[in-house]
Amino acid sequence: MKPVARLKDLKRRIFLRSEGIDELTARYARTFGRSIDCANPVTFTDKLFARMIQMHRRPDPLFTRLADKYRVRDYVREMVGAQYLVELLWHGTDPRAIPFDRLPGEYIIKTNHGSGRHIIVRGEADRAAVVEQLSRSLRQNYYWMAREFQYYAIEPRVLIEALIDDGQPDGPFDYRFWCFGGSAHLVQVDNHTHSINPFYGLDWKKLQLSYRSRFTDVEVARPARLEEMIRVANALSAGIDFVRIDLYHARDRIYVGEITLTPVAGQLKFTPPSWDAALGERWMLAS
Repeated sequence: MKPVARLKDLKRRIFLRSEGIDELTARYARTFGRSIDCANPVTFTDKLFARMIQMHRRPDPLFTRLADKYRVRDYVREMVGAQYLVELLWHGTDPRAIPFDRLPGEYIIKTNHGSGRHIIVRGEADRAAVVEQLSRSLRQNYYWMAREFQYYAIEPRVLIEALIDDGQPDGPFDYRFWCFGGSAHLVQVDNHTHSINPFYGLDWKKLQLSYRSRFTDVEVARPARLEEMIRVANALSAGIDFVRIDLYHARDRIYVGEITLTPVAGQLKFTPPSWDAALGERWMLAS
C-alpha cells in the first residue's frame, strides 16, 4: 500500500472507531437512561456494551471468525467435530452461480456476514428474486446496523445448507446456551418466528426470566440429548468470558446454528431486572 493510501486508510479506521464508540455510548444512554462506565461495567448489559466499545479499540480476530457463518464451520470442526455441522450444499460469492438444478427439494439460503434474512426454499425457488435479494445483501456490511464490530471485516459469501426440520410448525427449536468462561449457565429456547422466549436452568426447570415484551408463554420439553448439548456448548465457549452457543436438536441429531457474541446488540431489558445484575456477576466471575 502506498504511503498516501496507507494514511487515508488509517484516518478512515480512526474515524470509524471514534464514530462507532460515540454511537454505542449514545445508544446505551438512550436505552438505559444513564452513562456507561466502561472502566467498571457491572450488569450484563453494561458488559455487552463495554465489549462492543472495546472491540472498536482492540478488534479480536477470533470474534470475527466466530461471527462469520462460513469460517466458524472450521472452528466447530476443530472444537467438537464435523458431526455437529449442518450439511453445506453450496457456497460462493456470486448468487448468479447458484446451481439451483442440483439442489434438493428443501434447503435454506443465508449469507455469512449478517443475522436473519434467511431464505427457506421448499420446491421450486423464485430464482430471480433470490438472486436479487442476495445481491443486495452481499453489498451490505452488517456492522452498520448496530455497530457490532465483529461483523465489520467479514468477507460476504452465500451459504446454502440442508433444511433442518424438527416437526415444529415454527421450528426448529433453537436452544441458545448462555455460556460464561466455557460453562453453560442457562438455556433460552426460541423458534423461527421468535414468538416464544422461555428460559431454563440446566436441570430444565423453567426460570422466571425474559427480555421480550411480546411472546407466547409455553413449556418446552426437555431435549433428549441435553447433556450432550451442554458438553458441546461448553467446548465451543471455552476461553471466552461470555458467548451464546445456539444449537438445534432435530431427528436425534445436534447441530450448531450460530455463535453469538452480542445478543440483540446489547439492547436487552430483563424481566425481572434483577437478572441483569445476576448475569453480570456470572460474567465477572468468568473473566
